[in-house]
Amino acid sequence: MNDIEIYNETAEDIPYMDTIKEIVGKALEKEGLKNGGYDGHTSCSIIIVNNDYIHKLNKEYRNIDKETDVISFALEDDKTCINTGNIRLLGDIYISIDRAKSQALEYGHSLKRELCFLAVHGIYHLLGYDHRNKEEEEIMFKKQEEVLLEYGITR
Repeated sequence: MNDIEIYNETAEDIPYMDTIKEIVGKALEKEGLKNGGYDGHTSCSIIIVNNDYIHKLNKEYRNIDKETDVISFALEDDKTCINTGNIRLLGDIYISIDRAKSQALEYGHSLKRELCFLAVHGIYHLLGYDHRNKEEEEIMFKKQEEVLLEYGITR
């Protein structure tokens, strides 16, 4: 079983939260984690924040003094974090609703598409994928696009 929690830390009503949860579940399923990939379950959190909040996170944890669209904190990146029992804790994904809105306008697609893209992008980071070079980027972005297309979310 996959346990995907979404928290809204903003003062505004965030649309598409059920869709975001479903599409992240689809990505986990595609990666063989439909039932946690073993006799347990997989857990992650998605936290919707504003630009000020994500700016502070970006500065504190990445030494980048500006807002960003999404930041993932993968628990499995830290070798001191040992999962006990039958729960695989992937980590947390922070998404800036402000950046999601502006990027949806900039890229000419819906807020639904942008939020889903950012959530799927975040989950692939939690699973260990990255885009530090062209080869990694092609793999990660192909996986993201496949999930979005399978779910019917297009540009």
